[in-house]
Amino acid sequence: MAAEGGHGAQTSGEYIQHHLQNLQVCKDETGEWVWNTCAGNPMTINVDSMFWSVLLGFFFILLFWRVAKKSSVGKPSKTQAAVEIIVEFVNSSVKDTFHGTSRLIAPLGLTIFVWVFLMNLMDLVPVDWIPSLAATAGIPYMKVVPSTDVNITFGMSIAVFFLIIFYTIKNKGITGFVGELTMHPIAPPTKGWGVIAAPFIIAFNFILESVALIAKPVSLSLRLFGNMFAGELIFILIATMFSGGLLLGAGGGLLHIGWAIFHVLIITLQAFIFMMLTIVYLSLASEKH
Repeated sequence: MAAEGGHGAQTSGEYIQHHLQNLQVCKDETGEWVWNTCAGNPMTINVDSMFWSVLLGFFFILLFWRVAKKSSVGKPSKTQAAVEIIVEFVNSSVKDTFHGTSRLIAPLGLTIFVWVFLMNLMDLVPVDWIPSLAATAGIPYMKVVPSTDVNITFGMSIAVFFLIIFYTIKNKGITGFVGELTMHPIAPPTKGWGVIAAPFIIAFNFILESVALIAKPVSLSLRLFGNMFAGELIFILIATMFSGGLLLGAGGGLLHIGWAIFHVLIITLQAFIFMMLTIVYLSLASEKH
């Protein structure tokens, strides 16, 4: 079976592999920058993921800035009304979930929700449109959905991880942070012969709580990446079957549209989950037990 996809005749496997390949740059053994020969290099930069994530971030900032600048109480535009709904929704979610006091959480929640939503939304762009335009410009690979790149999702979750540590130390101090890692879930004995076992219990608590702490950013990133990567792969498979003749005419189009409509729910839900889990984690870091 062959698929055109705007890149010449390809087998289905080649077509899928091509669409899942990032535009990469890295330094080789001689110190020279090379493109798309970076397999196994931990310092590889996925240029397309970086480009689209930054571009969508700037789009988010510009859109909300223009709406705020031109906002009107008497006759709000449709864009202003949509932005106000989003802001109010995020603000109410933060008030219901975050039990500490911080001026950062609501803007952070808004940024995460809108930014992740925009990155996810790129999955609705037909899989061959932008890669075909890139190919005409001499760019061999172009992935346009940043949230299908595990490096992007891990980058965001690591930022959340550092915020968790920051808020824990800020609200509970170093001793409180260390205490959470060593005194829970099993309280070490402080009297009698049981004191002998205290170091072992503390060590056990530290291992258990450290794993739980690290699991937060890992699960946060992999959940978003896994759902979006699966959705992108299904779009690519539909395009492959359509190009290969397994889906004909209106049947292929209806299947594509049907999955896109369902995928809108996934796109929105994953952005919401990422935002809510971030708020919950930061709320737990701010609460004193």
